[in-house]
Amino acid sequence: MSVCGGPGDAAAPRLRPRAALMARRPELLCGAAIVLGCAFLVALKVTCSRAKDVTMPAKLPVNFFSTRSAVIDLFRGQLDYADQLRQDSEIVLYFFYAPWCGQSIAAREEIEHVASRLSDQVLFVAVNCWWNQGKCRKQKHFFYFPVIHLYHRSFGPIEYKGPMSAVYIEKFVRRVMTPLLYISSRSKLLDFLSNYEPGVVGFFEFNASPQPPGYLTFFTSALHSLKKDYLGTMRFGVVTDKRVAQEISLVHSGSVYLHRHANTSLIYPKDIMNFTAENICKWALENREMLIRWLRPHGGKSLLLNNELKKGPALLIFIPYNPLAEIHPLLDEITKVALEYHKCNKSQAAEPDLQHVGDSDSPAFDSSDAQLKLSEPFPIAKYPCCNTVVLPQWHSISRTHNVCELCVNQTLGVKPNKVHVPHCNFLEIEAALDSFYLQEHTFFQVISNTIECSNFLSFYSPFSYYTACCRTVNRHFLSLISSEKTIFQTPKVAFSSHGKKDNTQFSIPHIEDRNCFIPDLNISSTNITGLSCRTNKTLNLYLLDSNLFWIYAERLGASRSTHFKEFAAIVDLKEEVHYVLDQNQSLVGPTLENFIKNFSVLYSPLKRHLVDDPSVHFHEEHVVTEVTTNTFHETVFLSAKNVLLLYYAQWCGFCASLNHIFIQLARLLPPDSFTVARIDVTRNDLPWEFMTDRLPTILFFPHQRKEQSVKFPEDFSVNLPNLLKFILHHSSLSSAEPCTKECLHKESVLQQGHISHLEREIQKLRSEISALHQAHDQLEAQLSEARREEQRLQQQKHTLEKQHKTLQLHSEQLQATYDQKNQELLEMAEKLQELADASENLLKENALLRILVASRGGKLQSKDEIKEFLQSEQTVSEDNDISLSTAPAALQEKRIDNIDTIETEHSSGNRTE
Repeated sequence: MSVCGGPGDAAAPRLRPRAALMARRPELLCGAAIVLGCAFLVALKVTCSRAKDVTMPAKLPVNFFSTRSAVIDLFRGQLDYADQLRQDSEIVLYFFYAPWCGQSIAAREEIEHVASRLSDQVLFVAVNCWWNQGKCRKQKHFFYFPVIHLYHRSFGPIEYKGPMSAVYIEKFVRRVMTPLLYISSRSKLLDFLSNYEPGVVGFFEFNASPQPPGYLTFFTSALHSLKKDYLGTMRFGVVTDKRVAQEISLVHSGSVYLHRHANTSLIYPKDIMNFTAENICKWALENREMLIRWLRPHGGKSLLLNNELKKGPALLIFIPYNPLAEIHPLLDEITKVALEYHKCNKSQAAEPDLQHVGDSDSPAFDSSDAQLKLSEPFPIAKYPCCNTVVLPQWHSISRTHNVCELCVNQTLGVKPNKVHVPHCNFLEIEAALDSFYLQEHTFFQVISNTIECSNFLSFYSPFSYYTACCRTVNRHFLSLISSEKTIFQTPKVAFSSHGKKDNTQFSIPHIEDRNCFIPDLNISSTNITGLSCRTNKTLNLYLLDSNLFWIYAERLGASRSTHFKEFAAIVDLKEEVHYVLDQNQSLVGPTLENFIKNFSVLYSPLKRHLVDDPSVHFHEEHVVTEVTTNTFHETVFLSAKNVLLLYYAQWCGFCASLNHIFIQLARLLPPDSFTVARIDVTRNDLPWEFMTDRLPTILFFPHQRKEQSVKFPEDFSVNLPNLLKFILHHSSLSSAEPCTKECLHKESVLQQGHISHLEREIQKLRSEISALHQAHDQLEAQLSEARREEQRLQQQKHTLEKQHKTLQLHSEQLQATYDQKNQELLEMAEKLQELADASENLLKENALLRILVASRGGKLQSKDEIKEFLQSEQTVSEDNDISLSTAPAALQEKRIDNIDTIETEHSSGNRTE
């Protein structure tokens, strides 16, 4: 018993006081629990950290391309070996891929197809950039795959970001291979300048040297343009013939010319900008003219279409396009329409005459006749611009009208030197009318039979003058002659700015008589020349390859069953409308011109296209009817039923939660009188009056009152009872039989129920009003308390600001003291350093002195030993021979002198050391 129970009995008295102490102070117990928990966590962490992570090693990569392929596959990510291969080739294409990437797998076949065609000229290298042990994964940090880089000798990388299609990749590679197009004749120059893409032409004479100055810079600028514009819309050409270069006003070798169709072409300003590849590329990209642009979305999440559509109304044209084809008839026709659309009264004198360039190759071309023809000034005074204006009368009892003849006075202001088209156009007449209406109060006359004329400056330009000749006519006279071409004969006089009359020999025609401007100028009804500058609804023209992006055309309304993938649509994001060109008409130039012209007029005859969801399949057994754009009018308006319509979307989670409620509602309501329907507004467009900006939205169309549709209140919860009350309250079920007494009794009971319900609602509102009053009083008390608290805080703020200022002064004093002490410490440190240096020198001298003393003591001791030895020898010699005492003594002195000499030399040597 003593062995087993002794220790326990001894420990119990020691634990009882501790337990009693913990009972009196429970915080000790909590602290002990926390300590034990922390110890347990530490032990657990240490135990788990000793366990090894069990991970499966990555599988070794395998060939991504076939071994028989023309592509060198570095599936282990050997980027250093790829760089070595690049040094031996002129053109190299790198294909960085990830083996698991679906887009890399899809692009593999396209790369192999391109490599099979260009392997003799281009080196194709594929690198696995996903293998974690490869150098490509360690050095390259790509955010997407695949990535294509091209190198032209030492220039690169040029990243390709276009469609992963073989024809597009091959086209881009060929652009990198030959960034410059050699233009050897005038006909090739005409073809180069007639292209819709911007063109940059450089003139370099190769007679003096194999590479004239600036040629390599121009060549590199072409590669820079491909690096910045992966679409390759900027075309670069080089001219070596001086006669061909003179056609575009290039005289000096090394000149660079940027051709523009609608605006003035430019020559690179060498005197302002340095002639470098980066500057040439930047200058060309900033000043290029984009009449029509290609859109090539990459298929992922992108804001490309959104950013372009935000710029204004856009004409999207989908055509099948092969980049490798030599001729594109449909594209050429669209290009002609775009050029005519953007040709805004441009003076051709500043541009090269393309027709003149093209005809100059023929032997029958006479340059002197052409120059004479170009130098003939257009007779401006022969075709003036005038229009008749009837000023409005502010008093209806007036029997007269003020009629004015408004003309553009072309005898004043700045006159152009050379023109080829008349300056009379609708833009000038509109500007004249704007300036005229701003000053029309000065032209009102009471009654005057005379014609009074005056000149006034243009509101927009200080160099343009307008002439207005006004007189009054009676109303009956105006009505009698309203069918004539002109209201009155224009006086054959022109007035200067001072009001003096000058005789002229011609009458002023009206702008409506456009045939009288230039007899041989035929303006057809489909002419859209310069329409982009004559309307506020200017279109941006875009091209899309229907072979790649036909899904966008289908979303805009293109037919899915068509065999010819040609489609055109106008999208106006600001007005939230888009128009579709009839697909029964062929996509040719005249059709496209009419489509653009109908959109540009003030009251467009085009009808808004409503997108319909063709994927909806109708089933009669469904209790909830699915409505589309095509069935909306028939289901809602032509139906003889009450229609409850739900607006929903696939992404709307609240809409999906209402499906079971609408199914129950459709089963409860009689199908002969009610229709429960829904429509997906994200895939079906409706007329503006039936669209909504909130989902879910519920509309009720009562029978025989469909125009009085009612919206379900937003503050009501959408449940079955509320929907039933809403429908029954607004429904219009007509009954053919007259109401009986029982019916009247039920109606009166229903009315009493309504009245009692309204009374309860009123009582509830009164209680809510009283609660609001109480809350208002509480808020007032809280506001007063808050104001007092604000005052107290303001006082504390002032006190703290004073304390802050005091502390700031104290801080400045402490800083000054700190700086002073710091300076003193620096001085003391310098003195201590000097003392340390002096003590170190003394220690060195002391050590030297000790060495000298020790050496001197040794020398003295050796000298005493020698003297003792000599004395003993002297004693021995005295015993042997006293007669020989004189010679040894001399010899001894001589030895002593020698020893002293040796010791002196030895001590001097030690001192020197």
